[in-house]
Amino acid sequence: MVDAIVRELELQKDYLQGAPLSSIYFGGGTPSLLDAGELERIFAKIYQLHAVEVDAEITLEANPDDLDLLKLQALRNTPVNRLSIGIQSFAEEDLRFMNRAHNAQEARACIENALSQGFKNLTLDLIYGAPTTSHAQWAKNLETIFQYPIPHLSAYCLTVEPKTALDHFVKKGLAAPVDEEHANAQFQHLMEATKARGFEHYEISNFAQPGWYARHNSSYWQGEPYLGIGPSAHSFNGSSRQWNVANNAKYLKILNDDTPPTLENSGLFERETLSPATRYNEYVMTGLRTIWGCSLDKIDPAFRTFFLENIQPFITKELVLVQEQRYRLSDTGKFMADHIASELFFIENN
Repeated sequence: MVDAIVRELELQKDYLQGAPLSSIYFGGGTPSLLDAGELERIFAKIYQLHAVEVDAEITLEANPDDLDLLKLQALRNTPVNRLSIGIQSFAEEDLRFMNRAHNAQEARACIENALSQGFKNLTLDLIYGAPTTSHAQWAKNLETIFQYPIPHLSAYCLTVEPKTALDHFVKKGLAAPVDEEHANAQFQHLMEATKARGFEHYEISNFAQPGWYARHNSSYWQGEPYLGIGPSAHSFNGSSRQWNVANNAKYLKILNDDTPPTLENSGLFERETLSPATRYNEYVMTGLRTIWGCSLDKIDPAFRTFFLENIQPFITKELVLVQEQRYRLSDTGKFMADHIASELFFIENN
């Protein structure tokens, strides 16, 4: 896999047209399974092919059970300067329900070890809304996070994805479905508790101390170009989007063939040229979820009247706030983010 990733980096070296990299993100799957030597091979190729900003944010996603002290010590000798750790909960019942490999003790030890090794730029993931997560336990999860000097928190509502084990259990009556009222109450507490601790709610699921917004994810939400490397990875250059083959075996066969493919005939990815309507819809969907909101001057003039007409009912209901032609969700509106965005989408006639 590392051989294939290094080869794809070579093939895709011109995608960003020489723009310097402000962030590098190892995520999706379990990149923390890579050892320091494998990470260094990938970094060597990235630095060979691209200009990387001196203060670039370089993140590694990890599960607590992957980050023992030796692993963290090894990571300190790589360019990784930010860790995104999938804690999910500090309650054993929650972790069993979510089928996580770690336990609550390992979660705490992981955070403490990361801090002891000098990783100050940590973001932790939590999940709320699970039937096993009582309101008291959710409050306790947050209070546990606040005990540590953590500058960034991501919190996601439990969702039941099709064809997953949880989906099967819910359909068989072996697990309770997600209760919207239960989840909404925990989201409300999340907003209040993080605000009281000085966190800024800068995207629906993301909270940061001032100056600690995730640079990588913020670039997605603000429509900046990015290059994705690896199976299933997505890339965006402002006018088109492409996505790599999802099957690991196919990905490896394409890139580890004795005859290196040329990019366009490789079968490595599919590409879609984005229509003006699609670009407008994506801007509304991502922008509205953030503290920056949707700015009228960034909307294609062809869609401004449509946008203004369709957003007005939400302004009237105080679900959307307007300031200097910038539209963002109120705290009440954040509960309806997906619905509001969908009402603003422009549906093209086939």
